[in-house]
Amino acid sequence: MNPSPLLLTDEQMRKFITEGFLILKTDFPESFHQSLTAELKKVYDEEGNPGNNLLPRIREIQQVFDSPVIQGALTSVLGPNYMLHAHRHGHYNAQPVAGGWHKDSYWGYSRMRNHHPWWAMIMYFPQNTPMELGPTGVMPGTQNYESRTFVSDETAGEAYASGEAGTFALIHYDIWHRSTPNVSGQARYMLKFEFMRTEAPAQPSWNNQVSEWQEPSDLALPIAVNETLWEETWNWLSGSMGSLAESREENSLRINELSGDLANSFEPTALNAAYELARYGKKGISALIAGLRHENVSISRISAYGLSAAGIDAVEELTSALTDDREETVFHAVFALGELRHLAASALEALSCLLSHPSAAIRSAVAESLGIIGPASPASVDGLIACLTDEDVQVRFTAGLSLSRLGSAAASAVPALEAALDDENRYVRAHALEALRYIGTEEAKDILIKSLFNARWCTTTTPATPFYP
Repeated sequence: MNPSPLLLTDEQMRKFITEGFLILKTDFPESFHQSLTAELKKVYDEEGNPGNNLLPRIREIQQVFDSPVIQGALTSVLGPNYMLHAHRHGHYNAQPVAGGWHKDSYWGYSRMRNHHPWWAMIMYFPQNTPMELGPTGVMPGTQNYESRTFVSDETAGEAYASGEAGTFALIHYDIWHRSTPNVSGQARYMLKFEFMRTEAPAQPSWNNQVSEWQEPSDLALPIAVNETLWEETWNWLSGSMGSLAESREENSLRINELSGDLANSFEPTALNAAYELARYGKKGISALIAGLRHENVSISRISAYGLSAAGIDAVEELTSALTDDREETVFHAVFALGELRHLAASALEALSCLLSHPSAAIRSAVAESLGIIGPASPASVDGLIACLTDEDVQVRFTAGLSLSRLGSAAASAVPALEAALDDENRYVRAHALEALRYIGTEEAKDILIKSLFNARWCTTTTPATPFYP
């Protein structure tokens, strides 16, 4: 039996919410990491990067992800039933120059990024990684910012995943990060794995002792403070939906001021305004709906974040926005309704009607929302079954993830998921397998086992050892 996960503390969760990452360390002996690093070097030298086969090719890596420290960190942020994404990559850095600042894509950049932690990444360093070996750099507090204008080589405050063998960075999927210069003359390995929530939080999944949000004791961010956004994220992770709704008394002057700030060119200020407007009940929601329909797409997107935290009173107007002519308005409204989860159950029928929309980005956003809004309905399951045969691969991929989130309530999708195991795309197939696992009926298990046996991959067969021993 594996030891219990070592859950994060309140202070660590506060730092993750504000800074977007934590630097932690496993407790494997030095000999384990020496062996793992040697095996990585051998595989890279003889076979090249194993890509998505990294885990079966180097089986010791599974011990890393079974460790109580990593399981505890992931459970704390993503809940106990988190999913390991089929994409994984071993990063090899021998470059004496820094890489560019970037956010990882969701298999393309059209998807709207969640402020709530639905996704996270682990970046694991199996060898001692001092600064000269080129650790990953992250810009604290930037996980909620789309703009890159204030994240550059000149921006102060960069943090580094530097440390002894076994150090790893747990990062919010959307944080700005980069590789740093490796001037050591030696190869640096970093193992990157992605993880996703399969359940919305119903209660804290970390070692929670204090219910109210508090800023970390040593808060020092290089760019901006987003207090209301952080408070709402803490409450969301604690299982509370719409916690900001009507938490401020009506104040027309303040609402007008915040409405103007939605157009502020400094993104953190605009985001602060959107989340603050979510506190002002129906008048705040009206201001955010006006922002959602603004001709400036950035204002529309930022307003959607505020609406996603504004509670049940936002649902009716968001549902009405689904019929707007402008694609961006519809796209952002779909996102906000999904983030409102069960509060938006009345919008399921209207959302399902958008599965025939000509925009693949909207169909994909709807597919994601159908897997988040609960409880699952026959209409949402039928809609996701249809998405499994959509012409757009992103829609099919998202449908599998959403069916995983619906679990046993999506049992009627099993035949369609079996057919999806023959999809031309590897990630559609992978998510179909995951959906079968989370649905968990006997029929689903039989199909899953048969598929896994048919696709069995020998972990010791290499170009050098094709058959024996």
